[in-house]
This record gives sequence, structure tokens and C-alpha cells, in this order.
Amino acid sequence: MASSNASPPPQPQSTRKSQVLQRRQVEALIANGHSIVIVDNKVLKVDAWVPFHPGGDKAIAHMVGRDATDEVDRFHSEETRALMERYQIGRVEGLWVNFLPPIQGGKFRTLEQTGLVEDDSAFYVAPEQDTSSTPSSVDGSPIFEPADRPAASIRRRNVGDVHMSRTSSTSSVSSAELDDSAQKPKMSVMDARTQREIDLDKSLYPSLDPATQADVVEKYRNLERRIEAENLYQCRYSSYAIEGVRYALFFSLFVLFLKWGWYIPSACFLGTLWHQLSFTVHDAGHMGITHDFMTDTVIGMLVADYCGGLSIGWWKFNHNVHHLVTNSTEHDPDIQHMPFFAISHKFFESLRSTYYERIMTYDAFAKFMIRYQHYLYYIILCFGRFNLYRLSLSYLFLGQGPRKGQAWWHRYFEIVGQVFFWTWYGYGIVYKTIPGGWNKFAFVMISHMITMPLHCQITLSHFAMSTADLGTTESFPQKMLRTTMDVDCPQWLDFFHGGLQYQAIHHLFPRMPRHNFRRTQQLVREFCKEANIPYATFGFIDGNKVVIGKLGDVSRQAAILAECQRTITRGDH
Repeated sequence: MASSNASPPPQPQSTRKSQVLQRRQVEALIANGHSIVIVDNKVLKVDAWVPFHPGGDKAIAHMVGRDATDEVDRFHSEETRALMERYQIGRVEGLWVNFLPPIQGGKFRTLEQTGLVEDDSAFYVAPEQDTSSTPSSVDGSPIFEPADRPAASIRRRNVGDVHMSRTSSTSSVSSAELDDSAQKPKMSVMDARTQREIDLDKSLYPSLDPATQADVVEKYRNLERRIEAENLYQCRYSSYAIEGVRYALFFSLFVLFLKWGWYIPSACFLGTLWHQLSFTVHDAGHMGITHDFMTDTVIGMLVADYCGGLSIGWWKFNHNVHHLVTNSTEHDPDIQHMPFFAISHKFFESLRSTYYERIMTYDAFAKFMIRYQHYLYYIILCFGRFNLYRLSLSYLFLGQGPRKGQAWWHRYFEIVGQVFFWTWYGYGIVYKTIPGGWNKFAFVMISHMITMPLHCQITLSHFAMSTADLGTTESFPQKMLRTTMDVDCPQWLDFFHGGLQYQAIHHLFPRMPRHNFRRTQQLVREFCKEANIPYATFGFIDGNKVVIGKLGDVSRQAAILAECQRTITRGDH
């Protein structure tokens, strides 16, 4: 620590918080390794909070250098937002234009380095400029229409519900660089498809200039105030009473058929119970039940770990990142399923996942699987729960969750829950109760495969949507609606989807109780019409057709790439 005579006298806290920081000062702080986030024009230095953040360090890392006002407001209670002010070190004036966070490849300069630049405007993104992906780092082909179909025939900009087409992804350069790249004669076919997807998204959605996006944000915040006024954040506990009756019915049928020795029906009802309980875990993970962090987390741990063998801590660590960088091929773990699935040709480049901190290798096995992914999609989803066990146990036993703060003990409570689950399910049911090897095998497989619709519901809302990176100026609400679609279903089927049919609404308001989504949908439609943002919605069957179509399109891209590589290898050019 520096001696006192070498340090300037400390500023009063009120003076420190009110000081106006220039953009180059914020950049320099980030260059020196600090975690700087902008919230309501307040500059927060959250270094000390990162180890205590219950949502994980990566969620914060993706907000560094950005105006995270909407993200912070949507994911945190009013009390938590008030506590954040203790980390305020100043404020900024005017409209903040986001930096690209370091975790996403952003480059920052210290004050000494920025001192070489006299014009402050060099640090700003021009109003008509964005930081879209380079062609090589973005996905590129329409998925709701043939890949070679003109963009004009794909565009359907009726305000309200739309059915759109796309694929795309990320890495950051200016649009001018993209234009220069587009002129290069050796630009690859994949890069050209990428650029078409970026252009398509730009044609479908409001302009990315800061003024237009600020208008979108203002309309979104007006929508949020209207939702507050209509008490749509208030949980309807009567709806959970109905859920409880349904859970009790499935549990009773599971036990009854098990007692009678009807192991296949018993396994079906256990799997159905797990499927339905997952919706309550999702609610609890977002504090959508009581809106109290500790209460909802305990509910989530009891249901997820003790009843289902899955870690809610892992889920929140993963899911928080997904909500912030939705459908980003490099950053969103919910679309990183190599070597089994690729929803963008960018995965052919063996991307590095910033979430898993490893290369997602596009090797011989991946090439084989991707070639047939549209045929294998539902088969692979049948085994999805086994992968969740692996991820949950890795998270818990490698200590990847928070070790400080109010969530420090959750890991140990969850480990006890894992022991409890494998005791009652693995030992008590499978090993002790069910006779015969084939009966045991059938019970395990069927109880897990019955949960396949859940994995289908999870992927449906995002696999069909854009993976294009339109840069740092895109607002939170526009990005959520561009990368997420809703599923249209009759009200009596809401129990089957458990709120996952309203993923676009959920991404806009993640802490809203799911039983209020249907009412909120009409308000979101009105917002989309006012903001001129397409609201994507499909029926469940049609949505699945779109997903299969997209997987098939990427599979064809992989085949074309492989053929080109073989041609070059043979020298036939």
C-alpha cells in the first residue's frame, strides 16, 4: 500500500460521487483492470462486489464499459439497486455509448495511451456507425426462408406479430470495415452469408444510431412503468396452489404405479413431475415467486437439487449470462452445444467460448454430427437431462459458484441435496425397489426421456432466431426481441409450457411471475407496434419446423464448406 504522504487527500464521498468522469477516464479505469459499469449515468466501480455477486462474475464481466441500467433494473430488487450506490465513483453526462467489454474482445487504453489522441470524438461511436461483427465471426443465412432468397422477400415488417428469418453471430469491427471487407474479391462464401444476415437484421429492426435506440429504451421503460402500475410483478399464489395439486397428482401416480410394479407408467409420471417442477425452479431462479433472493433460492434448491438432482446454482450462473448475451455464439452457453448442434456457421471456426473458457472444436466428430443434426435433434434432446447432471456436478464439486457473501453456503446445501437425490432415486428407487437389470434400465431411460419436451421448449425460442451481433449500440429490449421468439398456444395448454412459451416477454421482464405473461403479452404487442420492432411468434409445431429448417440449413453450409476444402486439397481449382 502506498504511504500516506504519497497519496492525495481523500475526497468527501459526496464530492467523489458527483464528479463528472470523461469517457477516456472510464476507458483508462477499465484498461487498468477495474470493473466499471454505468447505471443511470452513475459510474460504478464494482471490483469489490464481483466475488460476492450471487449471479456470478461473468454476468458482471459482460456489462463492463456498458450502460447496464436496464439489465440491472430488470434483474435486481429495489433494495439491491440502492446498495449499488456505495460503489459509485462519479457520473457521466449525456448519452453513454457502450464500450465492447474486455471479455468480448474490447481493447482499452490507459490515460497515458489516450493522451496521444487529441480528439475526444475518436472514442465515440459515430451516430450512423455500429460495431457489428466481422463477417468471419457472424452467422449467416435466413432460416425461415431458403438461404438464397432475396432479403426483400423475407422482410415482413407488419407491426405486431411477425415470422422472420435469420442466423448470425459476433466479433467487433466497424461497419466501415465491414464494407471494406465486402469489397475484397477473396471474401469467403460464409463471410458473405454473414454480411447478408447483418444487413437483413438492420433492415428489419430500428436503426442502431444512439438516438433511435434511446427512443426504444424510453418506450420500453414506459412499458415497464405500466406493468408496475398494473401489479403484474405480483405473484398470484392461487396459481401456485393449482400447480401444487398438479405436482401432487403426478407424484401420487408415480408412487402408485411403482407400488403396483408397473414400472414404465411409474417412470413416465416421474419424468412428467420433473418436467413440471423445472418451471418452478425457473421461477425461483429469477426471484419470481416471493421476490426475495434467499427465500426463492431456498425454494429453488429444494426443488432442483433435492427433488431433481440438478443444481440451481449452476443454472443461475449459466442462465444469467444467457439473458445478457442472448444468442451470441461466443458468449451464450445456451446455444453452445458443440459437437452435437451448431445453429450458426461460425461454429465451424472452432470458436472459443468465453463462458466455458475453452475452444469448441469443430473436429471430425463434430463435422459428422452437424451434418445430420436436423435428423438427430429430437433423439439427442432425449438425453439432455444427463448432460445437466454433468454440468451441475462439475459446478458444485469444482467450486465454480460464489464463495463469499450471502450465497457462500449454497454450494454445500446443494451438495447435500445431490446426495439426497441420488440416495432416494438412485439407491432407493432404481437399485432397491425395481427388480431386474432391464427394468432398471428402462425406468431410468424413460423417466429421463420423458423430459425431452422441456429441452425442446428451451431451445425452440432461441435456435430459430438471429445470432447476428449488431454491435454495442443496440438496446437491451431490441436485442431481446431480435433473438427470442414466443410460442402461440391456447390458454389451457399454459401448464404444459410453464411460461417458456413466452420467452420474449420473459427476457424483457425476467423477474415477472410466469402466470402474468399472458396478460403482459398484449402490452408487449403494443410496445412493439409503437417502437416498430417485430414481435416473433409461432405455433409450437410451426416453431419446431423452423428450428429443424435452421439446423438443416447450417448442415448444408457445413457440407458446402467440406466440399470446398476437399476441392482445394485435390487442387481442382
